Amino acid sequence: MYNTSFFKKTLLIASVVLLYSCDKDFNAIGDDLIGDNHFGLESEKYDVVAYDQEISPIQSNAFTNSALGIYNDGVFGERTASYATQVALESYAPTISKDPNPEVETVTLSIPYFSHATSTNNGVTTYVLDSIYGKPGEKFKLSVYESGVQMRSSYFDNGSQFAQLYYTDQNADFNTFKDQVNSGKLLNDSGDKSQNAEFFFDSSERSDDVRDPTTGVITTTKAIPQMRLNLNKEFFKTKILKATAANLSSQDVFQQYFKGLYFKVEKAGGSPGNMALLNFAQGKITIKYKVKTDSTTDPEATTEDKSMVINLSGATASLLNDVKVPTYQNAISAQNKVTGDESLYLKGGQGSLAVIELNAFGSKLEDIRAKKWMVNEANLVFHIDSEKMLGIPDATVGTREPKRIYLYDLTNNTPILDYLTDATGSGAAMGKVVYSGIINVDPTSKKGTTYKIRLTNHIRNIIRNTTAVNVKLGLVVTGDISTAGSNKLKLKNDVITDAPKASVISPLGTVLFGGTSTVPEAKRLRLEVYYTKPN
Repeated sequence: MYNTSFFKKTLLIASVVLLYSCDKDFNAIGDDLIGDNHFGLESEKYDVVAYDQEISPIQSNAFTNSALGIYNDGVFGERTASYATQVALESYAPTISKDPNPEVETVTLSIPYFSHATSTNNGVTTYVLDSIYGKPGEKFKLSVYESGVQMRSSYFDNGSQFAQLYYTDQNADFNTFKDQVNSGKLLNDSGDKSQNAEFFFDSSERSDDVRDPTTGVITTTKAIPQMRLNLNKEFFKTKILKATAANLSSQDVFQQYFKGLYFKVEKAGGSPGNMALLNFAQGKITIKYKVKTDSTTDPEATTEDKSMVINLSGATASLLNDVKVPTYQNAISAQNKVTGDESLYLKGGQGSLAVIELNAFGSKLEDIRAKKWMVNEANLVFHIDSEKMLGIPDATVGTREPKRIYLYDLTNNTPILDYLTDATGSGAAMGKVVYSGIINVDPTSKKGTTYKIRLTNHIRNIIRNTTAVNVKLGLVVTGDISTAGSNKLKLKNDVITDAPKASVISPLGTVLFGGTSTVPEAKRLRLEVYYTKPN
């Protein structure tokens, strides 16, 4: 009977975890799993010192996803995201042709968007773009240039190899050096303004007509929404098709010869623009061209259709520029490290985080150990300041709020124990649902109310292990809860040297109540610990 009962309980718990991990609305998942019925356990609350900390220019290379575009939420200000990447031939030492003058038909740059299908009617699929920030369809100026910066993944110094770092504030460098290559010639120079001067993220399904070179039969294929830019044919004819064999012989040589692409973003007239997260590594340039097969001089000679692919591959840099609103700028410039700040501004990108110190709890450690109190659960509940989060609402979703926040060991730039030991859920959005940090949403207003983070194991370890340090904690927004690594700051300070990588990826932000005495009691940040206290 005991084994049967145990099996039923285990099955029930597993079912609850599975059901809640599939909840796409992020509503109080962590709360429901952990539970608020503590069955007579005694709660102790400890004051918390929490203050703002600016994230200065930060390492931004080698992201899986990177932002492109312009986004202004009215709370933090306007951010502009440009991008630079190396490129690589799909196949090196290609046989182009003996024809000295190949005819380029098209050069197309394509990068797929994150999207999902909503319906299909008469063979046409309707899509909605994901990871879009700002009003759909708004425009900005997108200019694509040959990069003038010789990027690399690593470098050698005195015989040792080091990773080459690129930082969020280097847009001016790429903009300056692009003018030294081909006089800064615009590559996406189509007469269609939607490809340059009035670019927007188009959610339309793509159709391609492909002609069989042997039969001449044309087949139409369909593709998900994606960036499609027609690039300058003469540039790629000279740069690629008429390049020397040596310049196309290997990756190292080719990337010195063709340094890559620079995507420059600017405002387009009065449009506010919008922003998207893209996986640029899925992008490619396809060159379609014709060459003569019978004779290099006979104008009537037969021709052959050929193509080459250049992948967006190699070293990359996300290039960010922020124009902060005064309230936000003042908050992160005048933080109070002694008593803490009333408002905590968390912002992704080249943004800000909150530093959290559990000093009041630390002062009680010896007493807790002496009394042999056992920790059953420990939480930090962060209340969202809805008034400060009014901002400029998106047309379809209201003011965008980050779905998750991430608490980590700021002193050592590592995850806390609760993060490391939580195997519930999965993926960038729904992993680690007990550790949580998932937004809780009011069902009526559809606005966020709180974030709750469980740090039970972290607190237990401090109590049990007398050599454990009551470290400073960091709190950031996250674009991917499964990514826990840190990126280097360009200019280190006495508080932080690194910041979580997943925070730099996210363009979103939130404003939370701190732990000062000026914050209303019900919304004040405190550490709450539930103990079993021996009689």
